[in-house]
Amino acid sequence: MEFIEALRLKSKLLLLFILITLGLVLVGVMGYSNTASVKKNLDTIYFGSFVPVIELNDILQIYHGKISNTIYKVKNSQISEELASIQIKEAITKIEFEWKNYESHFKRDMELQYVEYAAIEVQAINGFFRKMALDIALDNLVMESLEARIEHIHNIIKKLINYEVELAKYERKNFLSAYDKIILNIGIILSFTIIGVLLISYYVFKSIQKDHTRLEITTKKLQSANKKLENVSYTDVLTSLHNRRYFNFVYDRELKRAKRTKSYITFMMMDIDYFKQYNDTYGHIEGDFALKSVAKVLKDTLKRPSDFVFRLGGEEFGAILTDVDESNSAMLAREICQNIKAREIKHESSKAGEFLTISIGVVCCEADEDLDEEILMIRADEMLYKAKENGRDGYVITTNVAKV
Repeated sequence: MEFIEALRLKSKLLLLFILITLGLVLVGVMGYSNTASVKKNLDTIYFGSFVPVIELNDILQIYHGKISNTIYKVKNSQISEELASIQIKEAITKIEFEWKNYESHFKRDMELQYVEYAAIEVQAINGFFRKMALDIALDNLVMESLEARIEHIHNIIKKLINYEVELAKYERKNFLSAYDKIILNIGIILSFTIIGVLLISYYVFKSIQKDHTRLEITTKKLQSANKKLENVSYTDVLTSLHNRRYFNFVYDRELKRAKRTKSYITFMMMDIDYFKQYNDTYGHIEGDFALKSVAKVLKDTLKRPSDFVFRLGGEEFGAILTDVDESNSAMLAREICQNIKAREIKHESSKAGEFLTISIGVVCCEADEDLDEEILMIRADEMLYKAKENGRDGYVITTNVAKV
């Protein structure tokens, strides 16, 4: 169960990671798409209007600068006719190159007709200047006519420039509007993505919290079950006292603790008198009742937290007491004998009296490092034997823990 809950928790965390990743990918794709749209608009402004305006201005500069200045210089005898012819041809070649570049750009339907008209005019004036470059006759040059031609082509090209400038303004306006929409769309998409991720995260974490709570409850139940199982393994089923297995553990632990603190430790070994005869006379059901009654007396008499009572087997019981001196140990043993007899459980087959009784062997000492681990059980068993020799229904206590 715990493994399954942990697996569910991992699955939900993986789902959350996938959803967040998809959200980020979506935002990235939308951002890339909108960035590409911005680039396209910028290209439209730059290559659709800005570059054409530069090319048209270059053409005007060549007409006004190169060609006009060359003709004036020839007229004033500042350069030779041969050099002027070369410069005019170079200028015309440059104009044709720039015009060709200009025509290669995207043109809208509304401007195609005027561009075609302008192309015819540019071709005509270029032809005029090309003929002039072949045979420059100073006497035949009429400056007014020449200026009129250049002014005419200037006005034609200037009109194109103005159109391109107005178009650039229009494109810029559209671009700013599209840009604002893009920013708004990105903001909306990002907001919805964040809200969606937050809602999904809340749901997932809420679910994780519930799973974690269930896991904690399950863990506590498992711990409780383990505790109960452990208690069962250390508890005698019939009397609910600690069993022999737990006695071995506690005996070793308490003996080491008493040695470490150099404190008193007492061990009692108890045996119900003539219990076999009791079972033979009254049966095992009554025998079990007698065992339970003795166990209750022991628990009621030895009730300190540091008092440990055990059923060692059959009708044999044991008790480990800490920080109890010889006189108090003797008093407790005496109380046990009296309290069991006071329950007045009939025992017709007993030679110790008419009621059920118990015999107790007690050993009490101050522990030190020299105390042998088995000596308490050995001495307690010896004292129990003496108590039985003394007629039972009593106790014998000793403080002698020296090795034999």
